[in-house]
Amino acid sequence: MIKFLDLYKINERYRNEIDERIKSVLDSGWYILGEQNKLFEKHYAEYIGVKHCIGCANGLDALNLIIRGYGFSSGDEIIVPANTYIASILAISENGCTPVLVEPDINTYNINPELIEEKITEKTKAIMVVHLYGQAVQMDKIWMLAKKYGLKVIEDSAQSHGAIYQGKHTGNLGDASGFSFYPGKNLGCMGDSGCVTTNDDELAVKIRAIANYGSDYKYHHIYKGINSRLDEIQAAILDVKLKYLDEDNEKRRKISKYYRGNITNPNIILPQTYNENSHVWHVFVIRTERRDELIKYLEKHDIQTNIHYPTPPNKQGAYKEYNSITLPITEKIHKEVVSIPISPVMTEDEVKKTVKIINQY
Repeated sequence: MIKFLDLYKINERYRNEIDERIKSVLDSGWYILGEQNKLFEKHYAEYIGVKHCIGCANGLDALNLIIRGYGFSSGDEIIVPANTYIASILAISENGCTPVLVEPDINTYNINPELIEEKITEKTKAIMVVHLYGQAVQMDKIWMLAKKYGLKVIEDSAQSHGAIYQGKHTGNLGDASGFSFYPGKNLGCMGDSGCVTTNDDELAVKIRAIANYGSDYKYHHIYKGINSRLDEIQAAILDVKLKYLDEDNEKRRKISKYYRGNITNPNIILPQTYNENSHVWHVFVIRTERRDELIKYLEKHDIQTNIHYPTPPNKQGAYKEYNSITLPITEKIHKEVVSIPISPVMTEDEVKKTVKIINQY
């Protein structure tokens, strides 16, 4: 069986280092907001190239904290890609803001910058970009619009750890960024966790307080906050794995390059990238009009797949008010996408077999 993602193999490579760091946490007797958090936040901020990294409980909380930190609320609009995981949109509506959905570019699957300006109104406060599937959004037009209309740029970098655009990492391309470290991410822990990265000193201080019950120091609460903290064990694991992130991303790029150069089946549409460094291939997404048939065929040949994502946000029950909206590009993508195996622990034989079986389909 060629697994879609073998998390055991991924983490087993660093077993000894991870065991040592977990032991150090256990031995310290300090399990929340301790030394491991400080180390990881420092190292990740340096890696991304920003002044601040604030650990939190998960990627959704990271986006939620950014929106809360800026004080956006009822009546405010935030532009967001229609083609995204629902968490991007949940963070907006959770704060009482209105998500304004924008169609993607059919070639990159990311938000189409050319369609944003027509959606900007006097209520628009921010543009949220999502570096979907691991590919950095082409930001030039977005920066221009943000400056022209005085908008904040929020990055959802949950899938793009290590991706680079014009010499900068995602997480350093806007005013603030939310990351997820869910186990399946390119930089994943062994539970749930996330972080916010930013160069905004005031925002960083506010988010750190909001995430800790609204407290700037013990038993002193200046905001109606939440409990969203990165625990010490997950911080320790992330700090170990961060050292290997670029190496792992290069392995993903190598597999992606082989897939794109050797999958020749005319029934398959391959993903595109405008720059190799801009994409870290969190998932390798192909498209076909016969998706269900392809999935069953690959299962028959012991190749696991996944769908990112089967139902677009505008057709979800949680957003009934958007169900009547037609978004043809988004809906086409969601009907056709299939994610095939890609990870830093795939063997050459597994990669070649995947290509061979797909070409025979």
